[in-house]
Parts: sequence; structure tokens; C-alpha cells
Amino acid sequence: MIVSVPATSANLGPGFDTLGLALDLKNTFHITPSKLMSIHIVGEGENRPKLLVDNVFVKIFNEILEQNQYEARPFKFLFHNQIPISRGLGSSSAVIIGAIFSAYHIMQKPIDKHEILNLALKYENHPDNITPALFGGFNVAMLESQEVVSLQKPIPSEIKAVVVVPYTTMSTRFSRRTLPKKYTAKDAVFNLSHACVLTSAFMSGNWELLRLASKDRFHQDVRMKNFPVLFKVQKTALECGALMSTLSGSGSSFLNICYQEDSVLLKEKLEKKFPKFRIFELAFDNLGATLIES
Repeated sequence: MIVSVPATSANLGPGFDTLGLALDLKNTFHITPSKLMSIHIVGEGENRPKLLVDNVFVKIFNEILEQNQYEARPFKFLFHNQIPISRGLGSSSAVIIGAIFSAYHIMQKPIDKHEILNLALKYENHPDNITPALFGGFNVAMLESQEVVSLQKPIPSEIKAVVVVPYTTMSTRFSRRTLPKKYTAKDAVFNLSHACVLTSAFMSGNWELLRLASKDRFHQDVRMKNFPVLFKVQKTALECGALMSTLSGSGSSFLNICYQEDSVLLKEKLEKKFPKFRIFELAFDNLGATLIES
């Protein structure tokens, strides 16, 4: 069987731990019955021996089988990874969702995405990445009684993403430790109002509101100070046609959204300004985790 899971971009500025969307950049997981268990990685992470010895996908996959008392047997795992690791593009969420989703298919268990999403909380306790990884599109998610409540909206082809991926990784765990422990009521209201308008803009397709609504006072500036060139990335993108430009997750990648007709030029200008960074021009993914072949 082959399962694919898309990259994700979370927070989207003011929507801290709440808003996220899926990008057409995917990891695919090939699982085949075998006499001996083996792991092979192609693409992102292929030069990291630790991933062959201590593989999170395989651990979660086996845990789900054991929890369902499914008789374990050896599999050959082949991972084709396109999602950059530790760059704020949801590589961990893709692994978590992919492992649970694949285990359900192996067991021929009915696919209930809401059930899978809540299982994923055991491995990732913030829903802003795992939700779009599973459902695709733009997602609003919150936790209520240890379960995810979410809404999804497909993203039309009229807008595209131009994603800047620096060479530097940023640890989510370390990044969270640098954030303020308290916020003023003024900043809280600022983020609440902007997150609400940003959500409304995605739900209604009012793209001209994105630039204003994507402003943040909770986390972006603090995180970007750890890698100051990101301020230049954001400034360049907004000057060159981006509708919004936000830190992707905890970074170091930057998500830029623009009209489809502006995406090629925006990509070219960012490549010229930041030649050492990888720049992806991407559509959005509206399917989420998908069984490609069984």
C-alpha cells in the first residue's frame, strides 16, 4: 500500500496553535509485507542514519497495530520524503498521521478521520498541524475535553504558496521556551481579532484581507529574532506581491501566499534575493492523508 500526507503550515500569523493549511508537498509511505522488517528513506532525511534505527513512523504504526490486537508481521517500509525536516512544515505531523492512517488500512479498519485525529493527539498535542495533514485545505481547530473540534475549507487554485526554506533548522521545543509567559489584554485582543478576520478571509475568499489579518503579536517576532534574516524575507515578499507572509509554524520556513498569476515572479524575486535558500512554488492540498494504492 502507498499512503501520502501533505506538508502543512501552522499558526498563519495570529492563529497560534489554532490555524493551519495543507500544501501540495508530500511524503509518501510505501508498506509491503516482507520476510524481514526493513526501512529505506529517499529524499529528505535519507542521510540521517538515526531515522533508520529509531523511526517514529514505524514505532507509531506498530503501536496502533498492538493496541488493536492485530497480529504483527514484518513489513518493508519505503519512505519518499519531500517535506523538509525541522523547518516548520509539519514533517512530524505527516509522520504521525501517515503512521496511524496506514495502520488503519493495514487492519482494514474503517477510516474515521476524526478518530484518527484524536489518536494523533497522543503524539502531537497541538492540533494546528495534524488537522490539515489529515483533512487538507485550510483548517481551524481547537481542543475541547481532550478532543479536536475543527472546520475545514478547501483552498481554490486562484491563490498559491511560495515557501522559503532556509538552510537553518529551528527547534519547536526551544522556540516555545523563548516565548513570553504572559501577554497583555491589548495583545490578546489584537491576536484574537486578527485571527478571526483571517479565518473569515479564508472561509469567504476575501484574499485582499490577508495582509492585514495575518499580523501577529504572540510569537512571530520573538522567534524571528533567533534568525534575523527572516525579517528581510517577510519584507521582500510583501513588497513583491505577497498577499500575506508569515512564519511557518515555529520556522525557519516562511509561508507566502499570492495570486496564482503572481507566484512565478514572486518566486524569482525571492530566489534572486536569497540564493542560498530553497524556494518552492506550491499549490494547496485539499485532500489531506490519502490512500494512493492498495
